[in-house]
Amino acid sequence: MILITPNWLKELNGAWVFYTVLPKFPYIHPSFKRIARFAPLIGLIIGSFQACILLSLSKLGWPSESLPFFAIAINLWITGGLHHDGLMDTADGVAAGQEKCLEAIKDSRVGASGVIALLMIITVQIGALFKLDSYYLFALPLASFWGRYSQIWAISNYPYLKNNGHSEFHKLNWKGVLIESLPAIFCILFLTYISLKINILYSLRMHFIIINILGLIISIIIPKLIANKLGGHCGDSYGASVVLVETSTLFLISIIFPAFL
Repeated sequence: MILITPNWLKELNGAWVFYTVLPKFPYIHPSFKRIARFAPLIGLIIGSFQACILLSLSKLGWPSESLPFFAIAINLWITGGLHHDGLMDTADGVAAGQEKCLEAIKDSRVGASGVIALLMIITVQIGALFKLDSYYLFALPLASFWGRYSQIWAISNYPYLKNNGHSEFHKLNWKGVLIESLPAIFCILFLTYISLKINILYSLRMHFIIINILGLIISIIIPKLIANKLGGHCGDSYGASVVLVETSTLFLISIIFPAFL
């Protein structure tokens, strides 16, 4: 039985199906027209799930040294490696040069540049999570949120490279960066409200503000750098933006939190 539901709920279900390997919401027919606007919310949920699993493992006595590896494994499992695949393909495209980038991105074989990029990203994430220790509870959701916000910025501001590509539907149904950012803005306002109401987060409020400002800046800069290299964006480079912004945000949080607490 399919319920009569508003379009935004259908698209939220579509985003859940598209960006994760988890089952769709029951009784709601998914729609995929404008799912990118919900990507930051999905990222927030994924990051929160990672943090909860790591917290549970820690309470069960797992050594802290093992937790960064679990965090990465959980991310790969929930997303099916969707964004990491895009990272590897984009790295191969950048290495091939702008004239041959699309050919390299479309190639199903992974080149040396793609493997190196993946190893570098995973290594940096592990190092950042080691440094963060228990602060991963805040870092993982925020990094995942801003990583996926980069897609909204990339779709809004740069041309789509592939004709009839799998991710072209994002561009075709786009309503502009402000409208498509509304769910993300609501999430940040809600998190800000929570940080103001919960006393235990008082000492972290300034860090919360700084991290979100940095996350926004990074989610704007990295899609621009990729677009400069490729001449635009495609589905794979959207995924690359997610991973690169997520990793950069984690790295910066690992510097900010321990240094000022």
